[in-house]
Amino acid sequence: MDRPIGMFDSGFGGLTVARATIDLLPAEDLIYIGDTGRYPYGSKPLDDVREYARELARSLVDDYHAKAIVVACNTATAAGLDALRAELDVPVIDVIAPGAHALVRTTTTGRVGVIGTVGTVSSGAYVRAIAAGGAPVTLSSAACPGFVEFVERGQTVGDEVTVLAERLLAPVREADVDALLLGCTHYPFLARTISDVMGQGVTLVSSADETAFAVQHQLAELGLLRSDGRRGTHRFASSGDIDAFRELGRQLLGPELDETEPWPPARGCSVPGTD
Repeated sequence: MDRPIGMFDSGFGGLTVARATIDLLPAEDLIYIGDTGRYPYGSKPLDDVREYARELARSLVDDYHAKAIVVACNTATAAGLDALRAELDVPVIDVIAPGAHALVRTTTTGRVGVIGTVGTVSSGAYVRAIAAGGAPVTLSSAACPGFVEFVERGQTVGDEVTVLAERLLAPVREADVDALLLGCTHYPFLARTISDVMGQGVTLVSSADETAFAVQHQLAELGLLRSDGRRGTHRFASSGDIDAFRELGRQLLGPELDETEPWPPARGCSVPGTD
């Protein structure tokens, strides 16, 4: 119960899930790893992403003693969720199932869309998740290469982003969807541009809040929620430039991201706060 929630993403996108989790569960400790040294995941072979996910999740359990793992990355979820659940002895929570459920609840016409990285869209993970729910909806998908890179540079508005969005979102616009799932945790940072391109009749759906509720539900079921009224501590690590991660991450997440530490931690050394 006293151990932290572990969370990882290829970079900054999972901070949307971290923000929602911190707000919903303020008593919980959280350790977040942004794998900025190897981003973006979306264009990489899924076998490589699966190994990255395994390494990050195992580190969260072994080095930081996480009581649950949140895979705050759609591409990593699509590549390695089943393997992680089979290997780890802690609950593993993903972003795809909560997002799919939210999308189906949002539509009124039954025409829905999802946008994501090349890896996520080509994996068919959202097609399977929505089909598993049995809802009578028609799903249109579009891969959006380049969106993640804009977010990782801190460029979330402007002519360049808009021109790219107009081109990449054309398939889901032509499908006349009324609800669009942002199937990458980076994409909520581009919500203003995406909304402008899609138009007022389209509701954007983010998996961040739904994932936070899934974390709360699963920890409560297992008796792992903290209930002592304390304020949780929040730690952030990066496999890349930790100063750059702290600077941009603070802008995207908020004041909780004061410090960033390197990942992986030095082997053979105690990780602060886990003794």
